[in-house]
Order: sequence, then C-alpha cells, then structure tokens
Amino acid sequence: MTTSATPHPPIVSRDEWLAKRKKLLSDEKELTKHYDRVNAERRRLPMVKIEKNYVFDGTHGKLNLKELFEGRRQLIVYHFMFDPTWETHRCPGCTGWVDGLGDLSLLEKRDTTFVVVSRAPLAMIEAYKAQKGWSIAWFSSFGSDFNYDFHVTLDPKVAPAEYNYRNKVEMEAAVGHPVKMEGEEHGLSVFFRLDDDVFHTYSVYARGCESLKDAYRLLDTTPYGRQQDFEDSPSGWPQKPTYG
Repeated sequence: MTTSATPHPPIVSRDEWLAKRKKLLSDEKELTKHYDRVNAERRRLPMVKIEKNYVFDGTHGKLNLKELFEGRRQLIVYHFMFDPTWETHRCPGCTGWVDGLGDLSLLEKRDTTFVVVSRAPLAMIEAYKAQKGWSIAWFSSFGSDFNYDFHVTLDPKVAPAEYNYRNKVEMEAAVGHPVKMEGEEHGLSVFFRLDDDVFHTYSVYARGCESLKDAYRLLDTTPYGRQQDFEDSPSGWPQKPTYG
C-alpha cells in the first residue's frame, strides 16, 4: 500500500479512474460548447467609431491608429503595463504574458495585426525589448489619451477611474475590500477598419487576458473570429474550410 505525506489525488483502480475521467470529459465538452457560444455572441457585438487621432511612437517613426493595422482589416492591441516613471521596475505579469506567446503567424493570414502598446517612452520600451530578445511590434502611447481612454492607465485627475467595466464603488463591492484604482493596468483591445475609419469592437482586462496567448485564442476576440466553417458567424463573415 502506497503511503506518503505528500499531498496527492486519491489512488483508485483503473476502472474507477476511467469512470471519473469520462464524467470530466463530458464537462469539458460542455465547457467547449459554451466557449463557442460566447465567441459567437462576441462576433455579434456592435462597434464604436474612433474619433480621436491617436499617435504612437514606433521603431520606424510616428504612426496613427489606422497605420498600426498595416493595411489589414483587424488589429489586436495588448496593453502592456509600463509607466514612464518605472526606471527599473517592469511588470512581471505582462512580461510573462509576452514570454508565453505562441506562433502568431496565422493572424496575418487571417487579415489581423497584433501589436503591443505601453505608455512608457519609446526609448524605455526599446531597451526592455532588446533585453528580452523580443521581436514583437511594440509602440509607445506616451503623451496621448490612448491608455486613459481604454482604461489601462487610471488617474482620477485625468478621467474617472474605471477598470474591467467597473468604477471604484463597483469594484470595491465586487471584491469586498477597498481598492486603489490608480496607475497602470493591463488589458487587450480589438479594432476593426472600414476604409479610412477605425472602430473599437472589444476590450478585455485582468484574468480575461490569461489564455489569450496563441493565434486561435486571439482570433476569438475579433469580429471575424477564426474564420473557420464550423463557427456560428453572421452571414457574409469570411470562413475557410476547417481542413485543407
């Protein structure tokens, strides 16, 4: 008989394990179906026209929001926490998120561009990017309203604090204790281009970003989704065969 002080799952027979595993498989399949339903609902979200002319600093100069698309239809922006005053501190959560990104080459094949944006000046961004050996497209929003308007820089002196679609009162009611809603936060926002106009379609924050590290999960946040024929998408949405 196996005995150990190490915490571990219960030890059972193979038949008992198989019965439990099949029950879990049923729950996993339902979770997948629910995830598909949520994605279908997300693809039907309306969108809001961007009226401001946001300008970003990049490796090759200044670009506006439309130019970040690089001519593609959809744009995914990861809001990396990086305050201009952080001379030595770097957000470990955002760093780990970028470290965990998979092969995103499928995004371009699906008419989608992925970039990272932070409020720190470009020189600080470039130095950290070189230190990490990252090749991601990373832009600075320093001096613009972009971070404030998309609720990833919280400063009550600039705009009412809101994070994850909650103001300070709502956030404290949700978590059950006082919170300090100031400074940098992380999130992910999605934009859609129609000719010369840019629209905001979706933003997600906090733990909602945790699993968005591979091409399929990132595409799930966009209006067009994965563009595969098994998806429940509005009529006319681009769809490609699941196989071949």
